[in-house]
Amino acid sequence: AMLLEQVALISPELRVRFSTSHPKDITDDVLYTIAQYENICNYIHLPVQSGSTRILQLMNRTYTREWYMAKVDRIKEIIPDCAISADVISGFCTETEEDHQDTLSIMEYSQYDFSYMFFYSDRPGTLASKRFVDDIPEEVKKRRLAEVVEMQNKLSAKSNAKDVGKTFKILIEGNSKKSDTDWMGRNSQNKVIVFPKENYNLKKGDYVQVKVNSCTQATLLGEVV
Repeated sequence: AMLLEQVALISPELRVRFSTSHPKDITDDVLYTIAQYENICNYIHLPVQSGSTRILQLMNRTYTREWYMAKVDRIKEIIPDCAISADVISGFCTETEEDHQDTLSIMEYSQYDFSYMFFYSDRPGTLASKRFVDDIPEEVKKRRLAEVVEMQNKLSAKSNAKDVGKTFKILIEGNSKKSDTDWMGRNSQNKVIVFPKENYNLKKGDYVQVKVNSCTQATLLGEVV
């Protein structure tokens, strides 16, 4: 938290995004620091991997489903407009349908803005590979992953729809992938927004106020105000 604060104080124009590798890194001190400084992004990557406590224990994740849900509650309590993303793995060794449903329900509980989703594949040399047999058939992994992706698509669409009509401070990252006549940037919640360049004298690295007029599942669409 102290390091995060020191980086934020370097310059108010410097946008700082805290990326975590483990939910236990997100302490109250870190959350209060993010809330205190406007230039620290209101965005937290909170890897969940699975919503099943049994599977989390097999993964050696050192937290339970209930602990993780309480952490989500704490984030939303201290930083109400904080976006949350996650990593989700389908089809880990011994995963049952009940375990899979636990993952879908924790996604819905957490209301992730976006997620990085994969199905488990055996990697020689890893702890999981040494300890467990990769016993979930690939077609089951793929079906469960498809259900996870479907859930996240629903959550992302709902999250983006809530932003229509709002105005955000956007950091321009460059041209839109689809058109050189549009800029692409991100807001404090790490959401991508695309907007027309028009005749504004803007460049990569500039901040600009953009109003969201519409959205897709993955992108906000707006105009400079």
